[in-house]
Amino acid sequence: MTAAPSPNPHIPFDQELYALVLDTAPRLFAVVQVCDEGHPDADGWVVAWGLADHTGPAHVISLDGRARLTLASPERALRHYPQQSGITTRLIWLTQPTTAAQAA
Repeated sequence: MTAAPSPNPHIPFDQELYALVLDTAPRLFAVVQVCDEGHPDADGWVVAWGLADHTGPAHVISLDGRARLTLASPERALRHYPQQSGITTRLIWLTQPTTAAQAA
């Protein structure tokens, strides 16, 4: 596939590519479980990592690599890590990237 000429000759092509990458980058999230939330001795751990595209499914992989899921939405991952007595499960999103650079 070849790239079309830049519609704005004042913006370097690489800069346009970086902007395209940032605009279409999937979002990364963790599935986290917390024990005794709200108490001084609360504890938490990551049980899975996920990748979500704004136009499609979410892909989730457990921390040990044994479970791999493709789900309609990131929130559906919570169903696969059900809450237990004293343990809550939630998603924590990493922030959207703001810069892009070419690998050396």
